[in-house]
Amino acid sequence: MTFATIVALASTEVAEHGNVQAETFIFGVIAFVVFLALGAVTLSYRNVANRHAHKADAYAKASPVDHSQAGHGHH
Repeated sequence: MTFATIVALASTEVAEHGNVQAETFIFGVIAFVVFLALGAVTLSYRNVANRHAHKADAYAKASPVDHSQAGHGHH
């Protein structure tokens, strides 16, 4: 078979589809729900450092290293 014959046979067997947008709408809905779930996970981590400030203070008191001078060049 030649390429032209394959294309001609393939074009005659085109299946009839309805509204493609309506058929694929569910993929957009799924993506939207996934992004909402990821946004909820991200928002759940807000203010985590302040929720455990007592642990950070206890660690700072127990640690002999001066943490105010350590890290990222902040003075």
